[in-house]
Amino acid sequence: MRILLVEDDHFLADSLVEALKAEGYFVDWLDDGKLAASLLQIERVDLVILDQRLPGWSGLDVLRQMRAHSNATPVLLLTACDAIEDKVAGLDAGADDYLTKPFDMDELFARARSLLRRSSAQAPLLHADGLVFDPASRCVTVDDTVVTDLTNKELAILESLLRSRGRFVTKSRLLESSSTLAEEPESNTIEVYISRLRKRLGRDRIETLRGVGYRIK
Repeated sequence: MRILLVEDDHFLADSLVEALKAEGYFVDWLDDGKLAASLLQIERVDLVILDQRLPGWSGLDVLRQMRAHSNATPVLLLTACDAIEDKVAGLDAGADDYLTKPFDMDELFARARSLLRRSSAQAPLLHADGLVFDPASRCVTVDDTVVTDLTNKELAILESLLRSRGRFVTKSRLLESSSTLAEEPESNTIEVYISRLRKRLGRDRIETLRGVGYRIK
């Protein structure tokens, strides 16, 4: 699961990024609302954790633009104000839930999980010749046998391939789907993960077209 954190308090953001990564999420962090709004028009994430009071473009500005562009990504709004008016303004702008600062990290995790479950439950199963991937549970089966021990990055690459089933996906696109903004992807990263997926799912299931990319047959 990929989370975009938009928070201008660098100390808080560092703590959140570290804690969320420890929970197994991929986390991108931005401290600029306008930049976040632009990114959300071209990149897919599973959840946005958004500070309400950002310099320049506020969290409410980001929310309104997201919803105006029919972006239904769930948003957990962080607010330093516990006034009812601020909470109502956030929900009216399109937030799915809110959390008042200071907050307990376990409560943030619980709210994030709830929003992710709600969003994933609406996602259909992805199929390809006996392979089934459930976006909600992150469960993979091949010919009704559950495939265990796939890493989060391997699952992210597999999901990207399945969502483009029958079409070749470029190496750069797969790198984007499995890396965060803070990571520096290595040139052979995708080859390594594709090799691991082939060992677990079947060597002939993922096709390579040199100079183009990979696809699920």
